[in-house]
Amino acid sequence: MPEQKAQAPAPDWERIGIDYRAGILSVREIAAAHGVSHTAIQKRAKAHGWERDLKAKIQAKADALVAKREVASKVATVDAATEKGIIEGVATAVADIRMSHRTDIQRSRRLANSLLDELEGLSDNRELFAQLGELLTDPEADRDTLSELYHKVIALPGRSKVLKEMSDTLKTLVALERQAYSMDEQQHDEPYEARLKRLMGED
Repeated sequence: MPEQKAQAPAPDWERIGIDYRAGILSVREIAAAHGVSHTAIQKRAKAHGWERDLKAKIQAKADALVAKREVASKVATVDAATEKGIIEGVATAVADIRMSHRTDIQRSRRLANSLLDELEGLSDNRELFAQLGELLTDPEADRDTLSELYHKVIALPGRSKVLKEMSDTLKTLVALERQAYSMDEQQHDEPYEARLKRLMGED
């Protein structure tokens, strides 16, 4: 009695449908993985209204293009087409960004410390306010002295506001730059382009 051939397992169309809609693998790659023909998958997709989500592929392609362009500008002595060249070029760009961030942060810290010293001095010299009050009520007070003291009193609150605005802007710029270079694993709800337009005050 001749042996009967074992029947091949039925295709897992539910899994195939998930892979198809994900848009990561090509139809032929999905077909090879599940042991079916690509035409069968295409017919099934048409019959059941499956739609491909190509966002992941588009993002991956965009990342690759950015990496190649970055390599071309950063690495002249290494073949940009090689994996080593791509890694070295992108790593160099990321390192440059990180070093610039450290420099900006150090500059901001020095400025903040300087302003804090002035604020502390103003808090420790409350007689400035008393002197200003006396000069304002003295009709014979020297106008130059009054003006100088007045500007000392009012300058620091405004400079503190500038420091806060500068710090907020720097924080936003650093975050934008890190997002542009994919240096953070965290996913942002707001796209990079939208955050940049908001920073620049564009509608």
